[in-house]
Amino acid sequence: MMLRTKKAGLAVLAAALTLAGTVYGVTRPVPAEAAAALTASQLVADMGAGWNLGNSLEANSNGVPSETAWGNPVVTQALINRVKASGFKTIRIPVSYLGNIGAGPNYTVNAAWLTRIAAVVDYAYSQGLYVVVNMHGDGYKSVGGSWLICDSSDQTTIKDKYAKVWQQIATKFQSYNEHLILESMNEEFDGQYGNPTQPCYSNINAYNQSFVDTVRRTGGTNASRWLLVPGWNTNIDYTVGNFGFALPTDQYRSSTIPAAEQRIMISVHYYDPWDFTGQEDGVITQWGPNATNPAKTSTWGQEDYLDAQLKKTYDTFVVRGYPVFVGEYGSIDKTAYDSANNTYRADFARTLVAAAKKYGAATAYWDNGYNGQHGFGLFDRSAATVTQQGIITAIMTGVGTTPPTSTPTTPPTSTPPTTTPPTSPGTSTCRVASTVNAWNTGLTTSITITNAGTTAINGWTLAFTLATGQSITSGWSATYAPASGTVTATNASYNAAIPAGGSASIGFQATHTGNAAAPTAFKLNGTTCT
Repeated sequence: MMLRTKKAGLAVLAAALTLAGTVYGVTRPVPAEAAAALTASQLVADMGAGWNLGNSLEANSNGVPSETAWGNPVVTQALINRVKASGFKTIRIPVSYLGNIGAGPNYTVNAAWLTRIAAVVDYAYSQGLYVVVNMHGDGYKSVGGSWLICDSSDQTTIKDKYAKVWQQIATKFQSYNEHLILESMNEEFDGQYGNPTQPCYSNINAYNQSFVDTVRRTGGTNASRWLLVPGWNTNIDYTVGNFGFALPTDQYRSSTIPAAEQRIMISVHYYDPWDFTGQEDGVITQWGPNATNPAKTSTWGQEDYLDAQLKKTYDTFVVRGYPVFVGEYGSIDKTAYDSANNTYRADFARTLVAAAKKYGAATAYWDNGYNGQHGFGLFDRSAATVTQQGIITAIMTGVGTTPPTSTPTTPPTSTPPTTTPPTSPGTSTCRVASTVNAWNTGLTTSITITNAGTTAINGWTLAFTLATGQSITSGWSATYAPASGTVTATNASYNAAIPAGGSASIGFQATHTGNAAAPTAFKLNGTTCT
């Protein structure tokens, strides 16, 4: 995705012709010893609802990346805090390199640009969010300075440059834990809508293979982290069908990964039907079973079609252990043509996210930062405020996360979020599972709280005891106090309610003096957990 809109998908064209107080802080990257531990299904569940920081780090001026070149402001911690407070657990950060790559044979990436990319990553990573970093605009023929062109004649030079750039990116993030996911490229194809062509598709497969091999060989957590690869133009049909997509082998991955598990994810995008999601003529403004005007509703791409498309990804990849990431979806604002349009935009988002969850896929809404007519924006990036709460609520409902009960109107600060007063879980029981990734003098602990009773929990505190010598330095999805000894984690506004059989995931990073044991003695609202 780029600029304000997105090119029509292949199917479209066919159809048209078709913690408390001081505990909060910036975390440090987790060194290599903390290998990725989540299985495919655990990863998708933990990633929750995702959001794209679009038209920022992939923006460029005359082929030189600049995050303000396309009209968005400089990215701030306040914006990312607002995104997290709205319930999103994953942020995809599109990045272009273009003119910030030096000449061969080294193809050195501008150090200041890599530093800025890392700074924006840290805005999200430090808050315990998943972060997806890709190579975004370098393969668009319409972008000045693009070079990752699959039908170019000089593939030897392209492949050498591609591997050397990814080697530098991967090395920059070598010690970050499994909350960082690297994505090989974005919407790579020959620019012609229609059936994939050869050898262009073969070159795309070669890029993906080079990406996996290059990242793995840099070592550290890169040897075991999840890596994300697309097929032709991230189009579902041309990725799942017999059009030439080849899964990369993963021969250089860490030996600590169980043989039966994968560490490769499949990237697809979903904007069908384009006449509703992105076409700017204002004719098609409604979507889904609640549409009231056939003249304003597309003749294809409705709920049954959406479900069938996501099922294809499940049948082709998820059942084999390869999770799917719908890295972009969304629809533009057409309220200028139809005042009810936002209702249908919310219906579209909710349905997509719910279907993806059903079929083992994670999602990330495309937000290009633009609000108003034809914009995809959910937030005002300058003020760090919400502009489309209805769509955000629909996304959280679709993924099964309790939406925030209210939206703050001022940018968040270091003050802990307002929490819901705990109520007794009554006859509810609870289960707690924790995972610890430790290194030298630090560790990351992930905790899943499950309501194993028959009564919903509305507001909670989780008490637990840290091992001697451990001290929490930062945390996410709860506030933590004190930092050591017997700690109480108190729900955030968006995960206060845990329905019967439901769960909430929280976590923290801590220092230790040699004892990296998991927390013990868990009590939820005073009830001992198993």
